Amino acid sequence: MAGRDFLVFLALTVVSSSLVLQKAHGNSEGDALYALRRSLSDPDNVLQSWDPNLVNPCTWFHVTCNQDNHVTRVDLGNSNLSGHLVPELGKLEHLQYLELYKNNIQGEIPAELGNLKSLISLDLYNNNISGRIPPSLGHLKSLVFLRLNDNQLNGPIPRALASISSLKVVDVSNNNLCGTIPSTGPFEHIPLNNFENNPRLEGPELQGLAIYDTNCY
Repeated sequence: MAGRDFLVFLALTVVSSSLVLQKAHGNSEGDALYALRRSLSDPDNVLQSWDPNLVNPCTWFHVTCNQDNHVTRVDLGNSNLSGHLVPELGKLEHLQYLELYKNNIQGEIPAELGNLKSLISLDLYNNNISGRIPPSLGHLKSLVFLRLNDNQLNGPIPRALASISSLKVVDVSNNNLCGTIPSTGPFEHIPLNNFENNPRLEGPELQGLAIYDTNCY
């Protein structure tokens, strides 16, 4: 009898531990997203369901999770949001799609987005984002779509992006970037009109002949 009670106790302990772990990772991802909510102005209440008291954010509108309750998508394009991005977004390690296009987001792109190793699509186009493109985005080895066009970005295009072999679409047009357009790796196949309307951007660069950050100072 005692042995059976011990097995029941052991089973309950395993289940309890599993729930604690699930809640822990769910809350960390929820905390990261709630930090984003706090940094944004939301006049249309599209983030009204983002309740930090829930076990995880998987029931929130505009958030998609996988079968393990990890956040894989954030879809907030064209949502009339303003404010800025937050470094806590870098904690969403299973995130594949970050869609924040066609809003009025300002400030800089957090370098911590380079921690999103599962990211496939980063769509921040048609906002008012300024500052430089973080070289840390070169760590996103699963990235396929990088659309940063129609913002206020400046500085050079980080050469670290040329090491992302999965990258198929890059659009940085209509910014204030400088230097030269990369010509290696995935950039060999990116149309030049995806770089247009950057008055200080030149290129494509000639390997060994041009300093890539020319006109940046």
